[in-house]
Amino acid sequence: MFPLDLTAAANIHANDLRREDPGLAAVYGKLHQLDPAGLRFAAVLRDTIDQLLNGEITGRYDWKTLFKTEKTHAGTLVEINLQREFKFADGTDMDYQISGIDVDCKYSQQLGSWMIPPEALGHLCLLVWADDYTSQWSAGLLRIRAEWLNAGNNRDKKLTIKAEHRNKILWLWHQQQLPENTLLHMDPVHRAAVYEAGSGQARLNELFRRCQQRRIGRNVVRTVAQQKDYMKRVRGNGGSRSSLKDEGIIILGDYRSHQEIASQLGVPIPREGEFVSVRVTPADGIHAGPRAIIDGSLWTVAAAGDVRVAAPTLPSSASKAKQ
Repeated sequence: MFPLDLTAAANIHANDLRREDPGLAAVYGKLHQLDPAGLRFAAVLRDTIDQLLNGEITGRYDWKTLFKTEKTHAGTLVEINLQREFKFADGTDMDYQISGIDVDCKYSQQLGSWMIPPEALGHLCLLVWADDYTSQWSAGLLRIRAEWLNAGNNRDKKLTIKAEHRNKILWLWHQQQLPENTLLHMDPVHRAAVYEAGSGQARLNELFRRCQQRRIGRNVVRTVAQQKDYMKRVRGNGGSRSSLKDEGIIILGDYRSHQEIASQLGVPIPREGEFVSVRVTPADGIHAGPRAIIDGSLWTVAAAGDVRVAAPTLPSSASKAKQ
């Protein structure tokens, strides 16, 4: 969070930008109407990075392992996936039409390094950035003016925005949290143990064993399992929930009932397509932490010294919480 005076100054600046450019204000308002908290934008960026990594086939989880041509294709995929998610109409001269206004979409792997084509002059650009290493992303709007751009030397005459004019960007969301790439940010020792565990099922078991109380996305499961039926490998009846039951580990999913248990236990609440594993123990007078009723009994998060007790059976309701 910014100090109050900086936040107020930023809000005044943003209001000035909208007042001076009605088209900018209209697009800004529409995007915030479609995605008030930026959660859909963040999900698209997470999914796009995962799409490029293609972990189910390649086992990759690190942006640095992508080929140069794959990284170059990232901008096109971001543009396509945002249009698919928000159902933007095709633009007349630019990529999209939002609130009847042409908008070009530009993605950069480095904040501030967007490449602006000459045909975007005078138009609005949606500037998008995401960084898997800092787990941050940004998206903002800028009406492109020639005097705000650096001279370009590349063959297609694309230009970058001068550093002193980046304050003209009207941020929709700035340096927000990108859903974490769990494998990338794991302790290297734990990650090595996951990959050395053997079969896809064994690797998943090790992942949920070593990565407790953290959100684990569906793509992480897909990457670790590297199997077509990867979701089956999480569930009971032979999946990780069954395999880790005797160790006292439950694996919460995005069912409403599971989210309520996560909330009661005080662990991260799994969002759509996510899982959270946690070792639990029967709640008694010794344990003073948060408690949840699971399978008819009170349970709490197990401490390191607690004896392992077989985990309770989670509710299997298929009713998911509204996202």
